[in-house]
Amino acid sequence: MQLAVAGELFHAYAGLHVQTHLSESRREVAWVRELFPGRRDYLDVYAHYGLLGHGATFGHGIHLSADELQRLAQSGSAIAFCPSSNQFLGSGVFDHAAACAAGVTVGLASDVGAGTSLSMLRTMAAAYAAGQARQQPLSPWQAWYMASLGGAKALALDEFIGNFAPGREADFVVLDGQRIPELGFRLARAGTLMEQLFALMMLGDERCVAATHILGER
Repeated sequence: MQLAVAGELFHAYAGLHVQTHLSESRREVAWVRELFPGRRDYLDVYAHYGLLGHGATFGHGIHLSADELQRLAQSGSAIAFCPSSNQFLGSGVFDHAAACAAGVTVGLASDVGAGTSLSMLRTMAAAYAAGQARQQPLSPWQAWYMASLGGAKALALDEFIGNFAPGREADFVVLDGQRIPELGFRLARAGTLMEQLFALMMLGDERCVAATHILGER
């Protein structure tokens, strides 16, 4: 079976990663229950085949129980929060506060197969809207963290990317908010860094990218 082979490979070689879906929609959860009636829940299917752990990133994670969130955290697995995809498909609203309270690492993702943009700025705006739907508005600090170091941790790559600590690989973009007139207008009236970051995540998009650097090279 493919799941069994995937689990064997994941543990056979250091540095391998697992990325797959988990509890994206109620229909998907019900289907998995039909396919694996002997497992306690959706997450237990992956646990049974050895697919949890550091380096395992599960997309969506919308319809998870408190127990599943605890097991994700204990195993060192991560969730990729895909807000625009979830909204587009009507899958549900991710409970970011519950995942964080359980200690699960959460990164921000587009899931461009159903997501509406590859831009992390647009995706942060979608994540804010998702939080508002649960009366759990994301702060700019939370959103930018998930789009940077949080995402790197979710991919188990934080020793290489995600911040500007010495020795990191210096993959980053330079943003210019003046490239969008309404954003530039708002930034001129932002009195704090938090207000600037909030304006960027709500009004910014790929037009703001002035330069891209890979390993420090433009």
